Amino acid sequence: MPGLCSHCAPFIHLSIQLTHEGVSLKVQFSLIDEYLAMGTMGPKGFRIFYFGNISIGTPPQQFRVLFDTGSSDLWVSSVFCLDPGCGKHRLFNPRGSTTFQMTDRHMYFCNELGQIVGFFGRDIVQIGDLVIMNQTFALTYRQASKILPLLPFEGVLGLGYPSLATTGIIPVFDSLMLQKVISEPVFAFYLNNKKGYGSVVMLGGVDHSYYKGDLNWVPVPKCHYWQITVDRISVNGKVIGCSSRCQATLDTGTAFVHGPIRLITNIQRLIGARPYHGYQYSSISCRGSIGIPRVVFTINGIDYPMRTEDYIVSITSSLCFSAFLGGTEKVTKSETWILGDAFLKQYFLVFDRRNNRIGLAHAV
Repeated sequence: MPGLCSHCAPFIHLSIQLTHEGVSLKVQFSLIDEYLAMGTMGPKGFRIFYFGNISIGTPPQQFRVLFDTGSSDLWVSSVFCLDPGCGKHRLFNPRGSTTFQMTDRHMYFCNELGQIVGFFGRDIVQIGDLVIMNQTFALTYRQASKILPLLPFEGVLGLGYPSLATTGIIPVFDSLMLQKVISEPVFAFYLNNKKGYGSVVMLGGVDHSYYKGDLNWVPVPKCHYWQITVDRISVNGKVIGCSSRCQATLDTGTAFVHGPIRLITNIQRLIGARPYHGYQYSSISCRGSIGIPRVVFTINGIDYPMRTEDYIVSITSSLCFSAFLGGTEKVTKSETWILGDAFLKQYFLVFDRRNNRIGLAHAV
């Protein structure tokens, strides 16, 4: 592949665990309610979380983090947090690390998940065999939320561009590049939803055995979100979105596919989904049907279909939701889509910082 090296060292394969919970952890675009958070805790819930282990400090303290292309900061719960959102999780103890350094910087997020407040410190961060010195990260001391206690991880590791990070904070992947820990400025995701197979995030290189065919490269026009241009969205050959092209963010930290309410409502109608008891989610038949159409995203001239099994979210054996959600018009006036894991899990994804582009290929 042009611009990539398949045998560059060092690079790692970091296995990411799959869980049954179906809540999306996303700052700007997650439209979450408590019902879905509670409803997807059962064994038949939507397998949508992809998270892995990192360690922080000396000696190392291990944490489960969500690898999120839609944000850029690294944060974990700390011993200073007494909220229920922290209580059941592993907590970072700065007093237990001989290499921890305090800063005078503070972190504050307020979103649909609740309030997340903390302060920044520096320490050694290790991801697999990759070691980052003096990485700045946030330690939370306030997590006021009904949803955070249900999440199966302690923090988020953002892989977005530096412009998304808290001002003056160098993101983890940029530290890997600056400290020359990796030789190629790329990372890749293999989000496998099949039982018995592991998911993988690759930092600093690409393993070609995880995809078939060629990588189709799509430019990222602005170094902010991992955002690309979508030619059109169609159902049964009829254009139902992005009629004059539009922007879409590829976001591993979001579970579902988000778009403008007006267009999402039309998609729900076409796939047979119906509003569910006043919630923002729409119920759909759990059985699926050969008559239910695919929703096709055409990107850079190539069709990327979402099959029925990709957008049916199983809550119980008799209750299923559509993976399409509205709401993006609340944060941007132009037609914008968020392509979360329901879409991304079908494809092998390469994020190329050197050339500011994303490569997509069918996952094996």
